[in-house]
Amino acid sequence: MTSAADGIRLNVGCGPSGIPGWVNLDNSISVRLARIPGALKALASVGLVGSPSLKYSQAVREFDIQYGNAQHLPFKSDSVEVLYSSHMLEHLGRGEARSFLVEGLRVLVPGGIIRLVVPDLRMRAQAYMATGDADAFINSLLMHDQARRTVREKMAFLVLGSRGHQWMYDAASLSALLESCGFLNARSIKAGETAIPNPGALDLRERMDESIYIEALKPLRSGS
Repeated sequence: MTSAADGIRLNVGCGPSGIPGWVNLDNSISVRLARIPGALKALASVGLVGSPSLKYSQAVREFDIQYGNAQHLPFKSDSVEVLYSSHMLEHLGRGEARSFLVEGLRVLVPGGIIRLVVPDLRMRAQAYMATGDADAFINSLLMHDQARRTVREKMAFLVLGSRGHQWMYDAASLSALLESCGFLNARSIKAGETAIPNPGALDLRERMDESIYIEALKPLRSGS
């Protein structure tokens, strides 16, 4: 996939949550393995992947999920109408997140919309202040990985990668990051709301019990 037609809607870092009618991208090696007959089943037979990966392979076929790198989107400049990403940004380091957003700004058409969904850091901090449970707070951030001691655990890491969070956001910090990358009018919106015309099958309430929703616009022209 090296080009895109006008009006394309792009779902980046989709995991198994592909959107019908959208272009769904993910950088999991499982996307590639799912297209090799028997590959994931063979890895599952020796314990390197579990049932979630097997279910993911079904999603790859159902939603035609393509392999793609969020920091190097395979689209021409000014070719994407809407860019959506849910619970992906927190898995990127700070520099990687900025690279993704700059790349997203490049591929969006002037006036195009970006919609980001991420875990809400403020919600977790408020829960900690209410309960005083430091262990629960740290666990809720998911900013840690279990040590990989066995050969099997190390091989599974090579196949699946890290699942830990690299950064966390609240509505204000994510809005500020978007605007620092060149987007306009970054704002937090309620679950179920969107400025995206005819959102169709897009889940506007995805993981609403733990998430914030931010939308912003690409300027209509340079400096606008």
